Amino acid sequence: MVAGETSGDLLAGLLLDGLREKWPDVQSHGIGGPSMQERGFDAWWQSERLAVHGYSLELIQKLFGILKIRKQLRERLLANPPSVFIGVDAPDFNLGLEGQLRAAGIKTVHFVCPSIWAWRADRVEKIRNSADHVLCIFPFEPALLAKHGIDATYVGHPLARVIPMQADKLAARAQLGLAAGDEVLAMLPGSRSAEVAYIAKPFFQAAALLLQTRPGLKLVVPAVPRQREKIEAMARECGIEGRVQIVTGQSHTVLAACDCTLIASGTATLEAALYKRPMVISYHMHPISWRLMKRKQLQPWVGLPNILCGDFVVPELLQDAATPEALAAAVQRWLDAYTQQPEIIQTLEQRFTALHESLLRDTPRLAADAIEKVLAKSAG
Repeated sequence: MVAGETSGDLLAGLLLDGLREKWPDVQSHGIGGPSMQERGFDAWWQSERLAVHGYSLELIQKLFGILKIRKQLRERLLANPPSVFIGVDAPDFNLGLEGQLRAAGIKTVHFVCPSIWAWRADRVEKIRNSADHVLCIFPFEPALLAKHGIDATYVGHPLARVIPMQADKLAARAQLGLAAGDEVLAMLPGSRSAEVAYIAKPFFQAAALLLQTRPGLKLVVPAVPRQREKIEAMARECGIEGRVQIVTGQSHTVLAACDCTLIASGTATLEAALYKRPMVISYHMHPISWRLMKRKQLQPWVGLPNILCGDFVVPELLQDAATPEALAAAVQRWLDAYTQQPEIIQTLEQRFTALHESLLRDTPRLAADAIEKVLAKSAG
């Protein structure tokens, strides 16, 4: 198995639950993180080694190291072939590797369909050549892949099982030391180094503006351990040190506790939607990366909640539009709505509840069943 970054590690961990239930003695190894290792995964490399941001200088600097890891992994797997290779997300790394392994007779499964419906339609041919089967986390994807001759199974989104349909906001607040009546803004600027560099500063500047009109507002930031020092320094630079509570990890607890979240586009936005929280989605990257990404965009939305709802149910402020003033104003509108227009909050919660229900499946079992069929076909 290969899982890149924190989100891939979490998804792979849930998949391993299903594999271990079906095959208690299953042996798994490759590239992974702590969630996978808790389930007995043998991580030859840590998944964070694959983490990069857009088409940035960081990618160029890390590219040679990543290619070296992929070469060493390929040679190791070809020398001692596994029953199946499962690439979890990280399509830029996994699809090429899957194609080479499949050509050598190793069965390959790709978990999480690349977003060919949103960004990279040109990836269809690569998926067809690389994966024997695709495990899809959104319900419309198998039919789309079938049109291109790609076998796929909808297994639901694992996060829909992890996150309760109705989260206990009061319990989450107590866990974070917040009062039941506090007004709470969660800020999630991303887990990658470059994301923090580009996104945290305008988020914190927006928070400073909000504190001018809402001095009682509680600010909470969940930080991955390796980014905590950088986030603390950014808070000092923006003048909110002492006003923001920075916690290590606990992103789900923070989302459950908040009234609204200012959040970087990515999987975390779906987590916020499953917690039924109003949000302002934002993103900022190097200008060259932005131009390249914009060219490949196929839909008017970037945030997953908007894509899945097919509507701008929450605001998106991207790149040059993501000014501190605009971010603060968008958050202010959500916070004001709780007392001035509660029906807007109720409508959003209803949309997100319907979304949650559509994604809720027994993902570990369905994924393991699909992989079993791939192996049976191989044996046949």
